[in-house]
Amino acid sequence: MGTYRHLSIKERELIYLYNGMGFSVRRTAILLKRSPSTISRELRRHTERRYYSPHFSQNSYKKNRSRCGRKRLLANPSLRKIIEPLFLIRQWSPEQIVHRLKHEDINVQVSYNTIYRAIYHGLFNSTLSRDSKGAIRKLRHQGKQRKTKDFEETRGHLPISHAIHERPSEAELRSELGHWEIDTVHGKKGKNCLVTLVDRKSRFLLAGRTMNKSAAAIYSSLDSLLVSLNPMNLKSITSDRGSEFALHSDITKKHSVEFYFSDPYSPWQRGTNENTNGLIREYLPKRKDIGDYTDEFIEQFVDKMNLRPRKCLGWKTPYEVFYDKVLHLI
Repeated sequence: MGTYRHLSIKERELIYLYNGMGFSVRRTAILLKRSPSTISRELRRHTERRYYSPHFSQNSYKKNRSRCGRKRLLANPSLRKIIEPLFLIRQWSPEQIVHRLKHEDINVQVSYNTIYRAIYHGLFNSTLSRDSKGAIRKLRHQGKQRKTKDFEETRGHLPISHAIHERPSEAELRSELGHWEIDTVHGKKGKNCLVTLVDRKSRFLLAGRTMNKSAAAIYSSLDSLLVSLNPMNLKSITSDRGSEFALHSDITKKHSVEFYFSDPYSPWQRGTNENTNGLIREYLPKRKDIGDYTDEFIEQFVDKMNLRPRKCLGWKTPYEVFYDKVLHLI
């Protein structure tokens, strides 16, 4: 069934013209490519003092249209007075509010979806600062967009060489050294970032600072890190599909190492690197400019992490596993 279209002011003016010329309803409908019942109903509803007025008809349509649609329950001041402080001051979630109202037998019928709609329509913004997101910032996720399982990215895609499912079994099983995971750690937006490279078997960490997140800057930093490695310990690199890794093919050509890319929005597929980045945040807190830290400081905490005993390594350090050495650290 086709979508119904309301009559436009231009069509109403033509109805007025054709009606004044004595055209029948059926002939008018053919000329306007409309159903005869549409024309008949329009003339019947909006004829004043025995003649049809397109101006009166359009105004009547707009007035009726304004009364259509869902009525917002929380536009009611008395109801909003109950809900608003629970959300803004006590910081209860919409679901907590609804169930607590029922628990205390408060005579208020409202669903948590209704409260969410009120938040997103800005009904609770009047007492807040001029943040563009307003009361949305009070939600647990602070208005951040989330992707569903079946979400498909519509923006430009990064051409990939291999999917993570093609990665060698030795990388999956952590049975040999040389299979790395790469990512970036960000500070302030648009400022310095840290390129992190972690060996899957030993958890050995390499890190280098870049001026920004551009593909050229990431390539330069990664190239410097890989030069320090024995080619025997460079067998694969796994990354996400961020545009900062757009020059992966150049790395492959120069260092003879294949890149494998995780599925979109699947950080758990690079769990070794994600976990390591979480540990790095102990030294580089979020929203702090990485450019404020010295190269010496970065080298020191990387060494600390590589010389930290790990339960998953039988209490050996990443350094000991990667270089097959025994150290006396105590």
